[in-house]
Amino acid sequence: MAYKQSSHKVQKVMIQPINLIFRHLQNRTKVSVWLYDRDDLRVEGIVVGFDEFMNLVLDKAEEVSKRKTETKRKPVGRIMLKGDNVAVIQPVDAGGSIAA
Repeated sequence: MAYKQSSHKVQKVMIQPINLIFRHLQNRTKVSVWLYDRDDLRVEGIVVGFDEFMNLVLDKAEEVSKRKTETKRKPVGRIMLKGDNVAVIQPVDAGGSIAA
């Protein structure tokens, strides 16, 4: 959460989820999207569009299947994810690992 200083008081400034997604869109950040009810499957790609229902359009998308001992990647191109299936959106660094 961001903080705003105003005359000796520290005030928290809330960041709206839609603003964070918009920042990923502007910066062409590669993100990892965790799917609702599918803890073994994630989708990674670059956010190129979204709406108020958190439907996402991802470019250069890949399905990332994580099993106990192996990780498989399947390129799927440009896709649209329905917002009902989105549980978590987090940035991925250039090396392909989750950014801190």
